[in-house]
Amino acid sequence: MSDTFTDDGRPALEGRDITAGYGASDALNGVSIEVAPGELVAIVGPNGAGKSTLLRVLGGTLRARRGDVRLFGRALGSYERRALARLVAVVAQESAVAFPFTVMEVVLMGRAPHLGPFRFESRRDLAIAHAALKRFDLLELAGRPLHELSGGERKRVFLARAIAQEPRVLLLDEPTAFLDMKHVSDIFLRFRELCAGHRMAAIATLHDLNAAAAYADRILLMKDGRTVAYGNPESVLSEDNLRHVYETQVYVGRNPATGTIAIFPGRAS
Repeated sequence: MSDTFTDDGRPALEGRDITAGYGASDALNGVSIEVAPGELVAIVGPNGAGKSTLLRVLGGTLRARRGDVRLFGRALGSYERRALARLVAVVAQESAVAFPFTVMEVVLMGRAPHLGPFRFESRRDLAIAHAALKRFDLLELAGRPLHELSGGERKRVFLARAIAQEPRVLLLDEPTAFLDMKHVSDIFLRFRELCAGHRMAAIATLHDLNAAAAYADRILLMKDGRTVAYGNPESVLSEDNLRHVYETQVYVGRNPATGTIAIFPGRAS
């Protein structure tokens, strides 16, 4: 089957009424989500809410017990593995590389779905990897072995590898884990540029509610494997919703610099 698609107004990726889990237990119960080309959707909620499980179902590594997932209008399971890898890139919470590859070699792994039968990188593949390294401020580390890097640097390498894959949909599980404040801001701005400029769709699980409020077009708020709210940041991240989900007092105000909503623990005096 062909893996071509058109940006015709349909969601890039959608999950409908997803129920899934491990063993006899359901970690998700009837959750639906969709992301359009050019859009960034955040999934938020406490530990155990089902965020990572939902991302695994959307990426095809965990089969839903009920419901279905569609990629550009087609059932996810109908794509061949190589065709799927040309459309969807996944960055897990923890990524490991078994051998002492350099940063450049790891980023070039993102080109694998696009390589010909002899599996040799072309000048174009090298240029794409170089651009991905530059996008995440990694050019100076290109020749360094991955295992010598800090946790934050390794996280940026795996993000660069995903971008080098040239996906149409990017699935990110805690993409800013281990990153300092500067790189959190820089990376979200880069994701926004990719979504706006290349019509890439992105879904990211996040613990940082303020990052979700500042950068996401829509937010899915989850608790105990179920949807609590889904919509724009202002409608989802209300004090009532957050108190219910996190079982603690919160204050929702405004960031004076950007005007976006800001979430703080406790109440205002």
